[in-house]
Amino acid sequence: MPALSPAIDPAELTARLVRCPSVTPEEGGALTLLEELLSAAGFECTRTDRGGVANLYARWGAKDHPRSFGFNGHTDVVPVGDVSAWSCDPFGAEIRDGWLMGRGACDMKSGVAAFVAAAVDFVRDTPPDGAVVITVTGDEEGDGIDGTAAILDWMVRADERMSVCLVGEPTCPERFGEMIKIGRRGSLTAYFAATGVQGHSAYPHRAKNPVPALARLVDRLSAAELDSGTDHFDPSTLAVTTFDVGNPANNVIPARATATVNIRFNDTHRSDTLIAWLEAQAAQVAQDTGIGIEVSVKVSGESFITPPGALSDLVAKAVQAETGVVPVLSTSGGTSDARFMRTHCPVVEFGLVGQSMHQVDERVELAQIHALKAVYARVLAAYFAA
Repeated sequence: MPALSPAIDPAELTARLVRCPSVTPEEGGALTLLEELLSAAGFECTRTDRGGVANLYARWGAKDHPRSFGFNGHTDVVPVGDVSAWSCDPFGAEIRDGWLMGRGACDMKSGVAAFVAAAVDFVRDTPPDGAVVITVTGDEEGDGIDGTAAILDWMVRADERMSVCLVGEPTCPERFGEMIKIGRRGSLTAYFAATGVQGHSAYPHRAKNPVPALARLVDRLSAAELDSGTDHFDPSTLAVTTFDVGNPANNVIPARATATVNIRFNDTHRSDTLIAWLEAQAAQVAQDTGIGIEVSVKVSGESFITPPGALSDLVAKAVQAETGVVPVLSTSGGTSDARFMRTHCPVVEFGLVGQSMHQVDERVELAQIHALKAVYARVLAAYFAA
């Protein structure tokens, strides 16, 4: 590959990253490319791979310095799906009418390219009194068990730290600069399995039908109002995502039925209290119907918020200075790796418009990539000037 110019072009770097087929958990060459670039710029790089997942930690400056600014992002991408539905090579990084096309162009190789380019130029041109840290994972689109969480575990062992962190996920719904994320809702998925006794539908008294019992439980959960929202969060939500019996016969009462619900919860709740509520609801229906109901739960992340203050003000001022837009502070959307970073230091998120995330013909506007680099550069300058 041709060498990058002294001033890092974030669009060029995005294209090089898109050409790396890094579908979770494959590294695809993306972290290798970043490690080479950052090492050449004077960053001390460490691969913190775990469980077959590639991760990268890079630091410029002394690790014991009390002031360190961190960036976090991911280079893994979701599968391309039906390749024939794409109008371009998903990993070709084609430029078309001012847009860069390809899987991961929006989510979020452009964000990684922008903060890497900003950081490299910043430490080269205006070396700060402090440290700049880059953390990039290959497991954000997967379970996250061996991604940013693995980087943070390694940081504890190695006595590495960040004072604050900016996650470069796409945060803007429609217009670049309009939104900064200062928190995220928690997420949990609950799996219910109701077990009865199979029988002939003409003789229901000889069977124990689990379907009405599970339907009663799902209805109770759906009708519940979890809360009315908080100062920074919308009301929590519960969505039924599956209800399955797997019974092809219309004259057989099945022995088993399953259902799944997903809860996105605000800072009114913790996952343990919600799990206790779900289990109590299932136990009550089981007692009322005589049908056994098993409950298992997977927690993807807890609700968290970085209260508006110095970090969000710093990023908001940089966004407004570069775009002319006053960003709103939001906790909307799904989960991100900020849920891990918040256990280490204050964290906010700012990135591009995310409308094409995970879509066929995923794309990013070239001008936005350059604008994002400019925002990140301004954030760094303001942080170390304070």
